Amino acid sequence: MVAVPSIEEEDARQLHRELEALKRERTRHRNRISSLLVVHGIRAEITDDFAERLSEMQLRDGRALPEHLCERLVRESERLHVVRAQIAELEAERRALIRTSSDPAIEMVRKLMGLSGIGENAAWLWVMEFFAWRHFRNRREIGSLAGLTPTPHASGESRRELGIDKAGNPRVRAMAIEIAWCWVRYQPDR
Repeated sequence: MVAVPSIEEEDARQLHRELEALKRERTRHRNRISSLLVVHGIRAEITDDFAERLSEMQLRDGRALPEHLCERLVRESERLHVVRAQIAELEAERRALIRTSSDPAIEMVRKLMGLSGIGENAAWLWVMEFFAWRHFRNRREIGSLAGLTPTPHASGESRRELGIDKAGNPRVRAMAIEIAWCWVRYQPDR
């Protein structure tokens, strides 16, 4: 059965989805800047003062960077700066909501954050994508919606496991896998 979120519940999902899109965009800008520099044999850290440091950068033969390349790098750096500012703004908004909101969904976020190993990103995503507006009857429904159910294959006498089905919510599945890997990495004895 398909559960359809209300307008308000769907709207609550926009904050973390926009953050996710902005973080992908930030990565694209950083990769583009790095790629433009690597073509000319330059490796540089992309910091806030990157545009000011362009005048110091040189090609392999000691010449200054070409004019149009510098202009493009400056524009790309400005776009990166805007994206970083938007990410910071949205993260501050989310932190403020977690601290002050009396919304039941935000209360769920606070409770999840109380668990060891669950941070702000994971708690927010799981609640807004999963627990805030869906009602689960059993663990199988949760596993299925997350795309973490097994896919057994049986044909005649042959029986084997084909892995997980990956048919559920990719954001929730990715976060669940990330949390599991962090658990294994940082708490290997538990």
